[in-house]
Amino acid sequence: MGKRLLIVSNLDSSEPFGAFTRPFYLGQYLVEHFDVCQLGLDCSSVDYAQAVSVGSRSLKSYIKAVQKCIDEFRPDIIYAQETRPSIAALIALKSKKSQTSLVLDFHTLSAYEYWSRLSSVDNWFQEFKQCIKTYIAQGILIFSGHPIIAAGESTPKLISQWYGKTPRQICCVGNGVTEDLLNSHSLNDTDPYQELRPAKIVVVVAPKTYGFPTNDMSVSMTIDIAKQLENSPQKIHFVVIGRNRDDIKEALPSNISFTGFLPSRNDFVTHIKYADITLLPFSKQAVAGGARNKALDYFASEKLVISTPEGLRGLEEFQHLQHLLVTSYSTEDIAQKILDVALNETKYQPLAQAAHSLIKEKYSWNARAQSIANVLLSATNS
Repeated sequence: MGKRLLIVSNLDSSEPFGAFTRPFYLGQYLVEHFDVCQLGLDCSSVDYAQAVSVGSRSLKSYIKAVQKCIDEFRPDIIYAQETRPSIAALIALKSKKSQTSLVLDFHTLSAYEYWSRLSSVDNWFQEFKQCIKTYIAQGILIFSGHPIIAAGESTPKLISQWYGKTPRQICCVGNGVTEDLLNSHSLNDTDPYQELRPAKIVVVVAPKTYGFPTNDMSVSMTIDIAKQLENSPQKIHFVVIGRNRDDIKEALPSNISFTGFLPSRNDFVTHIKYADITLLPFSKQAVAGGARNKALDYFASEKLVISTPEGLRGLEEFQHLQHLLVTSYSTEDIAQKILDVALNETKYQPLAQAAHSLIKEKYSWNARAQSIANVLLSATNS
């Protein structure tokens, strides 16, 4: 095997979505280019490479774990994703006076996310403190001079706006999709929504995630949209994947259901496969960096996507009326678009087909890993 690669991230096998997705699936294909070791919060699901589970989100724990890996695994390259793992890797390398190459991965600009939500959170002071902390932390990473891989096309522009600096070595490599979603039509299964038919099924994926209220906001918006369509002659039923009904404190309309967390990957794929419409209902305040994963999953499954502008941040290649329907942030507008699609499915099916074709051509995890590998290798040669 060639160079040794240590991937440092927040990978958490107990939550196989969100921050788990990028390091896990990239790691599966990066093993074709490197001798890989995954280091994350809980790496018990990593069966394709060596793995180290930190077991704690504390920065001190991460630093110690990275230091130990530097001594024992002796990586040629450290690929650090998100803010805390990246800071830990930077400190560990300096403390060890190691010449190991470090490449950073920004899933998003975290300070921008916190700042954008300030007007809509309950604990403004706590959110503001977090905004300042992440601004300083990511600033340290940006000014460290190490190469940066950005998961979204908007990140370099935001760095320039927020820090007055455009990193010399920065490139954009977004997320990918898995083969099981691209080939979901071949699954031998049954419709999980049989009892809800003949209603049209609108699916929203919104698991409870650590630290960020983005999905909470999308669930609230979904409930508001469902209320507007509750008494529509055209039966429309909303299904929220990743939440339990008991998680919701407000009164619920009759046309919404909650599946809870689907631990089986096949169950998740099946629930997307049999949806009629998929929805990305993110308010402007949500700053939905993680929505990219959901959008790509929907496109890969050849489902028509209805999204607010925020739901597509970082996926500018997908266009309104070419690949999907983009609404305003008004719940009334979203409800009307859903109703229109439910009544005119054939009219909008070409959009889903066009998005699926684009996904197959450019968005496989294998292709993304190849691009990442090129960046990592160039960092060792610079």
